[in-house]
Amino acid sequence: MKYTLGKDEKLKSRKLIEHLFGEGKRVKSFPIQLIYLQISHDSEFPIKVGFSVPKRMVKFAVDRNRIKRMMREVYRKNKYLISENIKESYIFMFIYTNKEEPKYTDLEEVFKKVFTKFLTKIEEDGQD
Repeated sequence: MKYTLGKDEKLKSRKLIEHLFGEGKRVKSFPIQLIYLQISHDSEFPIKVGFSVPKRMVKFAVDRNRIKRMMREVYRKNKYLISENIKESYIFMFIYTNKEEPKYTDLEEVFKKVFTKFLTKIEEDGQD
């Protein structure tokens, strides 16, 4: 498994994003919310992912961008926890829902919690 987050793995299609917010399911672990949807896409990777920090929560763009960079880095280093345990293809959107800027270690712990919640939820739903 390569610890990269390439162009093919990023969720950029406006249609897919609208579809995700319209029909996606949610998993939360404060301050991260994961919206996911099982859908076939043209990427060779099983997961297409996007990151969002609402302007309503974090006012300054430099702070929003820093949080998104940290979220991407945490995902990049820990994505093996999900990609090794799923068989279908998914699209993800991670949304940061806190006003304070997180510490990297705290963010990493929260991402791991969200990953385990996601895996248990898809096992319960019988999707995988």
